[in-house]
Amino acid sequence: MKGLYCRLGEADELKFIIQETSLPANLNDHQVKVQVKSCSLSPVDIRLCNDLKLQSDRVPIGREIAGVVLQVGPKVTFFHPDDEVVGILPLDAEMSGLCDVVLVDEYNLVQKPEKVSWYEAAGAIKDGLRAYTALHTLSRMAVGHTLLVLDGASPFGVLAIQLAHYHGVKVLVTATSPDDQMFLEQLRPSVARVIGVWNSKVDLVDTCLEETGGLGVDIVIDAGVRLHEEESEVQNHLPHKHDIISLLAVGGHWVTTEDNLQLDPPDSRTLFLKAASISFLNEEVWDASRARQGRYLHIMKDVVEKLSTGIFRPLLESPVPLYEATVSMEMVQRRQVRKRVVVKL
Repeated sequence: MKGLYCRLGEADELKFIIQETSLPANLNDHQVKVQVKSCSLSPVDIRLCNDLKLQSDRVPIGREIAGVVLQVGPKVTFFHPDDEVVGILPLDAEMSGLCDVVLVDEYNLVQKPEKVSWYEAAGAIKDGLRAYTALHTLSRMAVGHTLLVLDGASPFGVLAIQLAHYHGVKVLVTATSPDDQMFLEQLRPSVARVIGVWNSKVDLVDTCLEETGGLGVDIVIDAGVRLHEEESEVQNHLPHKHDIISLLAVGGHWVTTEDNLQLDPPDSRTLFLKAASISFLNEEVWDASRARQGRYLHIMKDVVEKLSTGIFRPLLESPVPLYEATVSMEMVQRRQVRKRVVVKL
């Protein structure tokens, strides 16, 4: 049985290779054997693996899977053979999700509704988890809040928009290209306003303050920020950290994906005066810590339920065959694809 793995090459360059792998002979008490039908591809965060002391000669690729249960361990209570499931393999998994069959703990899986395709389930589970983490867990969104999603045309941005609109939140989004702006305009009424930051004449702060009557935005979810003024604005049209702080409302909340965010004393002073706060978005924390396992499973169940009812409509590329997985993963790692890539097995 073959799977896709990556190795760290020269100059910290990742090399993706197909390798033979084998299943253990016996299942552990709470393990489930799953025949994989679809697997989503996400960039590999080698730095996170190093931080968690998960260094290995090879890192398995493809953690978001959907498939059919073939066999269950002696103490498994959640699933039975022939159940359709979807889930995320743990960070320390030794098997690639692109293997025909994988062994996974039952506490990393949830039931897949019949209405949801394998393709959609695998493609939406991680972005859905991320959207829930940002909006519910970190920023405690509520009806009447105003949300700004930076780079709203990304797979994560689209699900964040849909989740926020469902809960009665007014959504502002940024578009980094004319094509993205056309796409986001089609999402109305889920989106109240599209801000084309690709246009140098558009001022993000002024537009957000105008849209909120000068009060500012309650929640901001960024897609990276510029830490210094001299950094190129061409780089994905990232806003400066001071811009985000300036457009926050009193009591506002900034959810950042920037893992090395540095705030100067004047920035901290402005946040203090606004009684605003910052949270760091790391959806892997659910898997890295078992303190809230029940909530983690509840979120995944809710994600697939919203897929089945049409509330979530993920942004997906056409299904990729297994023989194109290596090339597709290289493009995903270099962030050369805008939609979520799902491999069909």
